[in-house]
Amino acid sequence: MAEKSVRNVALVGGHGTGKTSLIEAMLYRAGVLGRPGRVEDGTTVSDVDPEEHEFHHSLSLITVSFDWDGHAITMIDTPGHPDFLGDALQAMQAAELVVFVIDAVSGVQAHDHLLWRHATETRRPRLIFVNGLDRANASFEATVAGLHDAFGSHAEPVELPIGEGSSFHGITDLLTDHAFVYDSGHAEEVDVPAALAEAERVGHEALVEEMVESDDAVLEQYLEGAVPSAEQLERLLHDAVDDGTVFPVLCGSATSPIGVDHLLDFICHVGPAPGDLGPTTVQAGGESIEVPIDPDGESLAYVFKTRVDQFLGPVSYLKVLSGTIHGDDVLVNTRARGRERVRQLLSFTGADHRLMNAAAAGSIVAVAKLSDTRTGDTLAAEGTPVVIPSPDMPEAVHGIAVKAATAADEDRLANGLARLIIEDPSLSVHFEPSTHQTVLSGGGETHLRVALARLARLGVNVETDDVKVAYLETLAGPAEILARHKKQSGGHGQFAVVTVQFEPLGRNAGFEFESRVTGGAIPKNLIPAVGAGIEEALPGAGLHGFPLVDLQAVCLDGQHHPVDSSEMAFKMAGALALRSAVQEAGTRVLEPVSELTVQVPDALQGDVLGDLSARRAKVLGTAPGDTSGFAEVRALVPTAEIGDYAIALRSMSAGAGAFRRSHHSYQILPGTLVERVIDAD
Repeated sequence: MAEKSVRNVALVGGHGTGKTSLIEAMLYRAGVLGRPGRVEDGTTVSDVDPEEHEFHHSLSLITVSFDWDGHAITMIDTPGHPDFLGDALQAMQAAELVVFVIDAVSGVQAHDHLLWRHATETRRPRLIFVNGLDRANASFEATVAGLHDAFGSHAEPVELPIGEGSSFHGITDLLTDHAFVYDSGHAEEVDVPAALAEAERVGHEALVEEMVESDDAVLEQYLEGAVPSAEQLERLLHDAVDDGTVFPVLCGSATSPIGVDHLLDFICHVGPAPGDLGPTTVQAGGESIEVPIDPDGESLAYVFKTRVDQFLGPVSYLKVLSGTIHGDDVLVNTRARGRERVRQLLSFTGADHRLMNAAAAGSIVAVAKLSDTRTGDTLAAEGTPVVIPSPDMPEAVHGIAVKAATAADEDRLANGLARLIIEDPSLSVHFEPSTHQTVLSGGGETHLRVALARLARLGVNVETDDVKVAYLETLAGPAEILARHKKQSGGHGQFAVVTVQFEPLGRNAGFEFESRVTGGAIPKNLIPAVGAGIEEALPGAGLHGFPLVDLQAVCLDGQHHPVDSSEMAFKMAGALALRSAVQEAGTRVLEPVSELTVQVPDALQGDVLGDLSARRAKVLGTAPGDTSGFAEVRALVPTAEIGDYAIALRSMSAGAGAFRRSHHSYQILPGTLVERVIDAD
């Protein structure tokens, strides 16, 4: 199908706004379904995983492809929970149009602010669908007012509801001045109801004035008394949507379904085709170049999602950005530098798929069983080493420790965690050697709960624990130690005597060893063994059992035996010297400190600062809110104080806040807190 007839749309919005139900209504109106499925019953097309049926909401993006009015539409349903923000960002990367689904009762949610900011930063065209107008307490007027407060006055209604709540039964189109009611179950054109006539006239005039200002020629004609036709308004609105200067607001109900057919018409006639947004910017050898949407160009595709299908194995969802991909083509993964054979091209509608002969530029397609391709990768023609930049993924900021419940689960756990990361790269797994824990991290509690449920479905039994803080220790002062290791058990014995001066060093200095032994008291070939023995003992040498760091050891003197001295004996003597130094000089516990960058609505900046203060934070600075109304706070916070910060910030900001964290340094733990740390460990 020609690129101009392709529409790729990401459905985004907060949890519970009805995105999945809207997909069902679209499929029903398009004749794909005989009747819409229900999220509550687990019968929807786009909720394909058992966990989605269990949790009753979408947990990963899924594509749904169908035809409407001569157009090939691919809708990308995305999770509404903030923990799964990464999938929504990848969906926006693949789509030309972002449809925000806003509930007519609850209005704009905190999650919508984060999504809108990203769409603004990436210059994605947007429209808004106010859903659920048939529900009790629904209000289109209040919702539009909330849209203006949140997103500005360019959120422009192009439809008005006929009735609200139980009386909602149709829409009025402000572009055409036509009204449609759904009393028969399908749209029937009627006269604009008298009760809406004045509101319709005012809304139509406001829309006309907004549109004509974008075109000098049309504006001049309008000022001379010429009224733009519906076709002219549609063209002007199409250009304004592409430019991101107007965000049309439509209305309806996914469950009735009312207005869904008009939403699809609007997407086809006003929404952008893949080529309407201009070329794709790619990185090639450190330079940015532009690649046009051209079906005859070199093949180029971006992998925006990977999921593991029960029957097909790993499935990579691609957005074709240039060229035409055919089955059995060979492309190069520009990250892994490996060749990938496209064995089959698939178009997915939920879990169902059909084979495709080819996928031209602008299309969304899936390929099964690529050997070393993951989300965010670029697939290109051989000899075209370009990379398509990925969106910045949210950090995995909330973790739990996991371990295999039995020895039989150990291999399964490693494979299961690897599969989780393939499907959801916003999860992360790392082994912390200082605490001997495998840490699974994600966006929050729900994210991790779902990950554990998926592991259980894969037959992996795991035990979980809180993530331990990686404390360290350093010597509290200098110590000079005489250590003796002597052992006789028949045959050659073990003998070594060393005098070692220990000194604490500054942070991040590591371990230093030197020798000042003179006169051959210790043979030169055995002196390094003293340092090796000390270094090997450092991981558990602290007075409280934590690794010992940042110290210098100087071997001053010693004694040896011509028969019984050996490297092992002097290693043991070095370890004994370290143990005695810890007892004599004592230690100070060092705690890790993280650098936090927190973004919250301006009004919550004071709350965030107060909360950080209670967490022993040192605030580095604050930046005033920009035009989006968000402020930024930077602070150094002891890592032990932010284990629950993802949960606390979400509660404090109703989900509108976000933060990044990175390890900054170690600092001395106040003595008053040492006992608390020891008890907790």
